[in-house]
Amino acid sequence: MTGQPEQGRTVERPPGKVNFNLLAFIAVAFAIVGLIGIFATYAGPLPLERAVAREAVLDAVLAAAKDPNPEAAFAALKPQLDDSAGVLAGGVGGIDQRVAAERVAMRARFNADAAATGLRLRWLIGTITLMAFVFATTMMGGAIRHKP
Repeated sequence: MTGQPEQGRTVERPPGKVNFNLLAFIAVAFAIVGLIGIFATYAGPLPLERAVAREAVLDAVLAAAKDPNPEAAFAALKPQLDDSAGVLAGGVGGIDQRVAAERVAMRARFNADAAATGLRLRWLIGTITLMAFVFATTMMGGAIRHKP
């Protein structure tokens, strides 16, 4: 015998010895779940932040309507309006009603965006958590297997 374990057999670890490699793998599995949670704290509020920024631009549109040169002011705000720009086009007349209608529509769009983002994040966190659990269970199963 050369001191090598027979094929198909596991080597028993002496009592009291800790398998640091196994512990490191399991720690990484849980760290990945934590990192995904941290990512969620950044991605979750994005629709709200976008809605607040759009509200500010819509307020700027109302202020621009009172400007001596409203067309130039609207042109300067157009890149920030994104998909709201088309609804607000058409001059200064009736701008208050168009802005009010766009606020309602914009809030509905961002609310739907927030719901979709939340659902995707829940699926992502759940999937990663499940995979980390499977990984850790597999590692522990291999570690506690002993010689027949």
